[in-house]
Parts: sequence; C-alpha cells; structure tokens
Amino acid sequence: MWLAWPFLPALVLLSELSVVKVQTAPCQTCRKLTESFIKGLEKTANKNFGGGNTAWEEEKLAKYAHSETRLLEIVEGACEKTEFECNKLLEQIEDQVETWWFHRQQEAPDLFDWLCIEELRLCCPPGRYGPECKECPSGPGGVCGGLGRCEGEGTRLGDGECVCDPGYSGHLCQNCADGYYREKSSNDSSGACAACYHSCKRCKGPQDYKCLDCKPGWILHDNKCVDNDECGTELARCPSNTYCHNTDGSYECRGCDPACVGCMGSGPARCKKCARGYRLKGAKCLDIDECSERAIACPGLNEACINEEGSFHCDCADGFIRRDSICVENKPPIDPEKGLFDDMTDDEILVLQQMFFGVIICAIATLAAKGDMVFTAIFIGGVAAMAGYWLTEKGDYMLDGFLKGR
Repeated sequence: MWLAWPFLPALVLLSELSVVKVQTAPCQTCRKLTESFIKGLEKTANKNFGGGNTAWEEEKLAKYAHSETRLLEIVEGACEKTEFECNKLLEQIEDQVETWWFHRQQEAPDLFDWLCIEELRLCCPPGRYGPECKECPSGPGGVCGGLGRCEGEGTRLGDGECVCDPGYSGHLCQNCADGYYREKSSNDSSGACAACYHSCKRCKGPQDYKCLDCKPGWILHDNKCVDNDECGTELARCPSNTYCHNTDGSYECRGCDPACVGCMGSGPARCKKCARGYRLKGAKCLDIDECSERAIACPGLNEACINEEGSFHCDCADGFIRRDSICVENKPPIDPEKGLFDDMTDDEILVLQQMFFGVIICAIATLAAKGDMVFTAIFIGGVAAMAGYWLTEKGDYMLDGFLKGR
C-alpha cells in the first residue's frame, strides 16, 4: 500500500540495501517523527475529501477523519526529503503506523508512548534509562535531586549516572563541588552552592580570606591562598633554551631571546651564553656586525655585505644582478629595432657628419695632388663649401662646442 507513496527512488534503494534493524534507530528520530505526525493531524483536522459531494463521499467512503486518504497525506509530510534517518524509519514501521491509525488510536492517543516506547522500544518514559528502562537516581528534588540530569534519560542508552549542574557533585548532586560553598538559607532548607574565591578549593564564603583549602599551585596562609612561585623552586621543569615564567597558580616555559644559548629570563641581558653571531657587550648579548669587522666579508666580484641580526649575507652591489652565482652589470636588453644613432644628440650627429666630410676632402686632396684635374676641381669646391659652412653661425657654434669639449 505504501509503495505507491512518492518516496525518492534513492531512499527506496538505500532502505533495501540497509541491514540495520528498527531497534538501532535513535530515540530522537522516533520522537521527531511522531511530533511531525501530530502536526499533520492538526493541519488536516478540518479537511475533507475535496470532491464536489462531501456528504456522499463520507457516506460511501467512510469519514475523512479516520480515512486512509488522510493517513497518506499526513505520512507524506512527516519527513523532509533530506532527512534520511526519518524516511528510513518511516518505511520500516509501515505496519505499526497503520495498526495505530485504524485500531489503537482511541485507546492509545499518545502516538509517541505507544510507538516509540511500547512497540519499537526505542525510548523510555521520563525518569528512566537504558535497555530495560530502569529508574534514574532520584531525590527530594526529583531526578538527580533536580540539580542535574540522568545520563540516557528517556532513551534506551546511557548508564543512569547523574551529570550534575555546575557547582554540585555527589550521587544525587546534593553536595557542593570543589570551588563552591553552601550559602546560608533564610529558612530551614539548604542553600544553593556558590563559587569560592578563584584560588580556593574549599571555603566558607566568597572572600579571599575564607579559604579552607587551596587549588593546585596555591599555598594556604592565614586562610588565604597565596600563589606558589614554582620558578623559585625545583617544581618547574622547562626544556633547554627556555625559561620559567610564573603565573597565578602555575607557571609556563617561554623561549629565550635569539641572542641567547640558555637564559634565566626574557631579553638579551638574561643570557647564560651568547649565541653564534652575538657578543657579550656590557651585560647584553648584542649582534656582531660582520660587514664592518671583516676585511673581506664577501669575496665575490661586485658583491656587497649586508648585516642582519645574528648573521650577514652577501648580495650584488647596486647596478649588478646575480647570474649563475656571479654578479654582473645590470644592463638593459638591446632593442633590435633601435637605430645606430638613436641615442646620439643632434650636435653629436653634426660633428660626426663633419668628420666624415673631412675624411672625404682629404681623400680627394690626395688624388688632386697627383695631378688629376677632376679631383682637383672637386677638392677646390669641397674646401670652398666647408669654408662657407664654418663662416656661418652654425659653424661658430660647433667650433665653440668642440673647443669646450662638448
């Protein structure tokens, strides 16, 4: 009958593969399922079959309130699709739910008691615990004296031990725990347990001078708990290169300063011995500046010494970079598209042109000296042109720049 319900195929497959019995399901799952079922009952309390002729439907199909139609509507909304444990349990208890709905609902109106406690035996009544639903420890104030909870109460689990509220201890949580005292009550009833002063293990009141016993790390003196300085005794045990630091009621081991090899406290002035790279100067272990004390701290070409705390390292000097463990000049890469004269100024190019022109004139003069009339004419023309150029203002500027070394 229930196989027609719109459960997810994955849930059906998982339920078939599961070998877990109903008895292993937690009480919380059963409780949540029955609570959702009751909410479904309330939600559908005023509904009907939803047809056009309600009177005929209820006469022919029985009352909606106790119908299978209503049961299916409630069950479909009892578990969210993502609640795997709830859906798994619901599939496993099909017969029990139908039995309660059609036959036991009147005589057992509490679905949780009938299903989860009596039929499935997943839960216990309040005040009981364990597989046999044994009675929890109880006192004048109820379960665990009303000052704690019974371990496993209401489930088939737990050992029934009382887990006391903060400040209470004992089988029925009737005693004050360590660090608490019993307050005086205005009537004959026992007062509540209140906290002692933080260093007291037992006390007669909240003040620091009402201690009866002290917590570890403290010593009782005139009803006060005084901190025991473990660092001044042999009680402290700190590993090498650490020192003991006293705290309230205890101590802690802290690391020595990097300048120390073993120490008696914080800082470079409390060293037992200076670490490598440090030297005792006055009362402190201070860093050695290897760069200034060594003649050649960095023997590599174009290297510079850089001092650091407790040591030093070698790096390339400014304008150099390390390539294959050697410091080379950091030249910009050559631009293949850059021309030969791109970096030269206009004046430098002009001087270069005049030098080239002079070389040509000299060559022509040599040929003219051999009696060649053509080259003689060219030579005379070139000299005249050059003389005219140097007589201009530009020539004066270039000559002035040349004489000044520009």
